[in-house]
Amino acid sequence: MDGRQLGIFNLEESLRMAKEKNLDLIQITDKVEPPVCKILDYGKYLYWERKKERGKRGKKTGELKNIRLGFKISDHDLITQAKKAESFFKKNHKIRIEMVLKGREKNLTSFAEEKIKKFLEILRKTFCLKIEKELKKEGRGLTMMISKNNKTPI
Repeated sequence: MDGRQLGIFNLEESLRMAKEKNLDLIQITDKVEPPVCKILDYGKYLYWERKKERGKRGKKTGELKNIRLGFKISDHDLITQAKKAESFFKKNHKIRIEMVLKGREKNLTSFAEEKIKKFLEILRKTFCLKIEKELKKEGRGLTMMISKNNKTPI
């Protein structure tokens, strides 16, 4: 019950010990000689095994989150969006930054790129960034993908 090793016993003696404690004898591995067994509640054992399996399966490397910046976004709003991005980084998510360009804005991509660079500079003050996908023109605007680099900021 307290996790300490009891030693090597034959099958009959092990079953008797488990029955005395009102528990089950569970074979953990048979790859070694003699096989490794534990005396514990089988229901709890199954619960912990399933929980371990869910833990392995449930860990994601990072979900993809979108942050949409407007062409006419103010500096204060850039800071607000940067705070939103920081909360995503704390949860180890990747971020896709997109800026939709409408009408005449499509001809002013250099201005839009400057806005995105300014946004990245705000983020670099608190996190080291890793650029997953470079800034490029796609469809109706500009997009890029970034993630948190696990180094400390400069």
